[in-house]
Amino acid sequence: MGGTKAAVAEVEVAGHTVRLSSPDRVIFPARGFTKADVFHYYLAVGDGIMRALRDRPTTLQRFPEGVEGEMFFQKRVPTRGVPPWVSTAEITFPSGRSAAELCPADLAHVAWAAQMGTIVFHPWAVRAADVDRPDELRIDLDPQPGTDFADAARAAGEVRAVLDELGATGWPKTSGGRGVHVYLRIAPRWTFTEVRRATIALAREVERRHPDLVTTAWWKEERGTRVFVDYNQMARDRTIACAYSLRANARATVSTPVTWDELPDVDPDDFDLRTVPARLAERGDPHAGIDDTPWDITPLLEWAERDAAAGQGDLPYPPDHPKMPGEPKRVQPSRAKRSPGDDNA
Repeated sequence: MGGTKAAVAEVEVAGHTVRLSSPDRVIFPARGFTKADVFHYYLAVGDGIMRALRDRPTTLQRFPEGVEGEMFFQKRVPTRGVPPWVSTAEITFPSGRSAAELCPADLAHVAWAAQMGTIVFHPWAVRAADVDRPDELRIDLDPQPGTDFADAARAAGEVRAVLDELGATGWPKTSGGRGVHVYLRIAPRWTFTEVRRATIALAREVERRHPDLVTTAWWKEERGTRVFVDYNQMARDRTIACAYSLRANARATVSTPVTWDELPDVDPDDFDLRTVPARLAERGDPHAGIDDTPWDITPLLEWAERDAAAGQGDLPYPPDHPKMPGEPKRVQPSRAKRSPGDDNA
């Protein structure tokens, strides 16, 4: 029994031909945005998203039937059916296993991923030239119940104040939800373990100065109504939606770079598939200078040593991460009180 063949377009992107099939498929039902809308959104923000993705191993969060359908994370590029120009980078997971992940060399890679149903791009904090040494320190400010975006923005301002004292430049963006991300470009000299330690040291300093606003408590029962600094986003194989990535929510919001001056007053819901391309075209990219001044994290590592000497050592890793040397017990405090011998490691 015959049927109508689905529409297929061919689009020239960065010198490559990229197929766009099923362009009319609805991806964001609440807004009516289609696969073609997603595809052309990513072309429209090409300069910005390539600044965030270029040469970074990238996990793809795919929704082939739209955001209300099945979702999966793709960490390995298929060995068949992939255009010959698609670049990959070999990365190693905490388990010791490895994978060849998409590693965008140009905007055609982003377009190809969008054709494959990718909504969210999750790049590693490394580049292909050295996949074991991050060149990006990421601070993820996550509002806890009872707090909101305004609290995260205020916490980001306090992070900025500490960075200013250190002579470091932070680059803020909305998460696409209620949170705020602050990125630092750093020299790729340190391991994931060292950069995570530096992130913890920075977070603890902000927490000491503003204990009613910020927390580094890994266990939710200890966080209270504060903004959590998710230091484990700097653990190996933990990723954050990149600048200019769409988010898989009903509004089709975008994780959007902003200036420090505008951060306290923006509404993250205003940044979406429809509005962000015009904003980028009119104002330029607030992260345009992010690659200009890589920073030496030695002062943060010195703070980490200071904290360790004062009895503040490492903090728990994510539950799926192998147990690390010097890591405290992975058991929530309420359980630890009931079962002192259970380390849940």
